[in-house]
Amino acid sequence: MAFADLAPGQHADHVRDHWWWRPGWRVGRRFYAFHVTFDDQPELYRLADSYRSALGVAPPVTLIPDRWLHLTMQGIGFTDETSNDALARIIEEAGRQLGELPAVDVEFHEVVIADEAIVMPAMPAEPIQQLRAATRTAIACVVGDDHVPEDPRRYRPHVSVAYLTADGPAEPYIRAVEAIKPNSATVRISHVDLIEMHRDRRMYEWSMVARLNLHGRS
Repeated sequence: MAFADLAPGQHADHVRDHWWWRPGWRVGRRFYAFHVTFDDQPELYRLADSYRSALGVAPPVTLIPDRWLHLTMQGIGFTDETSNDALARIIEEAGRQLGELPAVDVEFHEVVIADEAIVMPAMPAEPIQQLRAATRTAIACVVGDDHVPEDPRRYRPHVSVAYLTADGPAEPYIRAVEAIKPNSATVRISHVDLIEMHRDRRMYEWSMVARLNLHGRS
């Protein structure tokens, strides 16, 4: 089951290879999205590394290094389908929307084996959902509500620590991560990034297009 379909604390029963080519994706194609990226977050790196180390006894996975840890938020569209003017207007509007919101403190602790990824849910989820709603509003202001991708009802904020690379039972991965009891990590989210990303090398890699800071008061 996908992470969005799992109950809190529930693991999937079976996993599959994450790296199948989703509609529209191909080598060389780039995609614009809003993500939260993590510069200089040692607590998060420590927690992620605890789970990455534990997975060494499980079947092979794609481990995500600190540099590419991210909290997926909201897609915009492929770069060859998004004009420079539309992108500039989305950035401007998102800056206004997000600038009215305060920084968010979230905690990561448990890990969940989903169907394609091993993820750390962000808690509480509601403040991050507000950030995502602001990015969706910004996109809708430029392209219209009907052209904002992704279903907001299926969003559960998380940071992935690994992607699955083969079909099979989830049990070996569950055993691996449940064998350790790491301390939780608290992270302050003070910005949302608009990135240009690709998955050419079986990893989500990106360059930053714009960093949008949160300025509102708590």
